[in-house]
Amino acid sequence: MTSTSSELSTAVPVITIDGPTASGKGTVAHRVAKALGWEVLDSGALYRLTALAAIERGLSADDEPAVARAAETLDVRFDGPHIYLEGREVGHDIRREEVGNFASRVAAFPGVRQALLERQRAFRRAPGLVADGRDMGTVVFPDAPLKVFLVADVVARAQRRCKQLIEKGISANLDDLLRDMRERDARDTGRAAAPLAPAADAHVLDSSNLTIAETVQAILDFWGATASGSE
Repeated sequence: MTSTSSELSTAVPVITIDGPTASGKGTVAHRVAKALGWEVLDSGALYRLTALAAIERGLSADDEPAVARAAETLDVRFDGPHIYLEGREVGHDIRREEVGNFASRVAAFPGVRQALLERQRAFRRAPGLVADGRDMGTVVFPDAPLKVFLVADVVARAQRRCKQLIEKGISANLDDLLRDMRERDARDTGRAAAPLAPAADAHVLDSSNLTIAETVQAILDFWGATASGSE
């Protein structure tokens, strides 16, 4: 680690929350960030934005160079809960399963991951950052003082995602979601570039039988112990 990254780590702490799709990491990350008064990074949104841009340009999910170029030139803006692509609000569009599946496929491309790496690291701003994704603790912020890896039973995750989609007015079929989720898990854990896996020093937290509030509190407790131990 260089002195610059060491100074950055000390000045701007990061909590990384990684895990498989629908493990609840996005909701949890936002609540942890709110409790601490920190910034939040939904890294999955960047991959979904890349996927949406690629789909709208008619690109194939197998065309790594073209999708990587789309990632490099993304015209995106985050404004609180609102996400804009080329000036229009797309927060609803990027949550479609079609977009999520496309994102999972192109996330395996090293060129796409590299294109988005510095964009993700730029979210590291004072007083701190909570970053959720699949490789936040292993690749993007390896020097984070606290790393959490959320796990949950795949059936529980599929039920959560089905409920989320229906609440948003999006039609959903549990069996289809379960099949897609198992396929996505296999892609995420089996890819050569930044596979989904807990960092060696991560706290693995099973949220299958925890409420969101209990999961958030567990992470805040981890942070309290980490912060007090570093003083």
